[in-house]
Amino acid sequence: MKIRPIIICTLLIVPLGIAFYKYEKYLPTFTPSHQALSNKEILELIKTKPVTSIEVFKSQRILLLKSNQDVIRRYPIRLGFNPKGHKQFENDGKTPEGIYSIDWRNPQSAFYKSLHISYPDTKDIAYAKQHNQPTGGNIMIHGSVPKSFLSMPFSSTYMPHKDWTLGCIAVRNADIDEIWQFVPNHTKIIIYP
Repeated sequence: MKIRPIIICTLLIVPLGIAFYKYEKYLPTFTPSHQALSNKEILELIKTKPVTSIEVFKSQRILLLKSNQDVIRRYPIRLGFNPKGHKQFENDGKTPEGIYSIDWRNPQSAFYKSLHISYPDTKDIAYAKQHNQPTGGNIMIHGSVPKSFLSMPFSSTYMPHKDWTLGCIAVRNADIDEIWQFVPNHTKIIIYP
């Protein structure tokens, strides 16, 4: 009769362990984050210090908005599930490295809002073609909560604690709201290793 509780515990623990292993990267980060700016503060910064570039430091998981050499805002980020190195092919899970630009935006993105990064460029296309592989594309800066979950509490401040995208740069939904307002199309983005 003592075997029955062991079997029941095993039947509960094994699936929970598998679920944790598979979905652990989506657990929230509990580190403190910066305070969101008011619309008035954002408009004032746009007037006095317009964003001229975005710098992404993959190894530090940080995105900076800059006005010339001044850092305007700093945001924590998550990257592709296989973040080391430059994106070369479709489905490699890497986030590109190099100099690109924000070339269009999607207010109806699956992940709240998104700004498109101009990957692949001609060098990326040539490299992938040389290896007979597709480059992939649709690399974005986007939110972390899908539209279908926006009604959940804390959806605007949720940030998974590990990298999880297919190659995009994910920020909190509250952060993409700010970035969306600060960053005009054609803004240069430099992505460092």
